Amino acid sequence: MSRMAELWRNYSLSIVIALLFLGSFIGHTVAGWYEYSSDQRAHGSQPELFGDDGYGWVWAEWTLQNWQSEFLELASFVVLSSFLIHKGSPESKDGDDKMQATLERIEDKLRQLESSSSGPITAVPGQQPLAQGEDAV
Repeated sequence: MSRMAELWRNYSLSIVIALLFLGSFIGHTVAGWYEYSSDQRAHGSQPELFGDDGYGWVWAEWTLQNWQSEFLELASFVVLSSFLIHKGSPESKDGDDKMQATLERIEDKLRQLESSSSGPITAVPGQQPLAQGEDAV
């Protein structure tokens, strides 16, 4: 396998996301320039790339506003989902509670089976039974 094929196989998601980001960022820059130029000409001014009223400042403002809203959204989702519940969501903590309840039901059932059988139940023939209160790993 060639180095490029291996790189693509191992990192294709990151490569595609990076290309989409760069494409949208370049599109944002070009479209913003055309809008800025049009506004400047409509007000009788010459569009400038740099300077006190240059496109660089407008571009930076638009970019930072966009990133601020995106990061605020993501950060709030991460923080809030760490302690709030949305039933059925894999990001919500109810999945852990549900898993713990399922494990407890299984352990209770095993204890019932063990107490009703002639001896301790082992998962694998020949394996030593667990001591009282010992957890299986």
